[in-house]
Amino acid sequence: MAMLILVRHGRSTANTAGVLAGWTAGVTLDDHGTAQAAALPGRLDAVPLVAAVTSPLERCRETLAPLLAARPGLPLHTDDRIGECHYGDWSGRKLSELADEPLMKIVQQHPSAAGFPGGESMRAMQARAVDAVREWNARIEEEHGSDAVYLMCSHGDIIKSLVADALGMHLDLFQRIHVDPCSVTAIRYTPTRPFLLRLGDTGDLSPLAPRTAPSPDTTTEDGGNAVVGGGAGAA
Repeated sequence: MAMLILVRHGRSTANTAGVLAGWTAGVTLDDHGTAQAAALPGRLDAVPLVAAVTSPLERCRETLAPLLAARPGLPLHTDDRIGECHYGDWSGRKLSELADEPLMKIVQQHPSAAGFPGGESMRAMQARAVDAVREWNARIEEEHGSDAVYLMCSHGDIIKSLVADALGMHLDLFQRIHVDPCSVTAIRYTPTRPFLLRLGDTGDLSPLAPRTAPSPDTTTEDGGNAVVGGGAGAA
């Protein structure tokens, strides 16, 4: 089956302001995030991509702009199901203020029970994202073959929930996962199980290119609180 490259958007103005952006309009990349996005085509240069799928939010579309410019003709699709969690009344608020909300303890320790006021539950967030990946895997394989590689540009909590699903982890453990802005997470899906190849990788991605001569053992692959929304990453 297909290999999925998950890219978290570059650092945004909301990340550096410590604001939980959600689906708030007008959240764009900051200067550092723009530089991260500019470096993405080089990092992925050795990886053949047959398609890109993006969250509709501006910070994701900005992150993919340099890659699309470097690869004319790469098909781009938009899928709301990999858009950020709908944080409802929490959207646009400072994370420092939200830390004292009783719900934050649930979000951190029992996220499968967390539902954001005026928004969605974390269970619903994961379910829609997993459904999107399953459908795109089938479509990509049907159109391009089982060795195809495609990319999704999404958000921290979405990517963490997809990793948890791939690893067979309960959603209540997903806050143990962290992905930095513009990091790459790679999951190879097979008929029997997924393999996590990269998690939050910010370095050289050339080893993700398909092997020209696969080895015989291709069944195997070589404070305490999580930041809701993903955080700003390293300076």
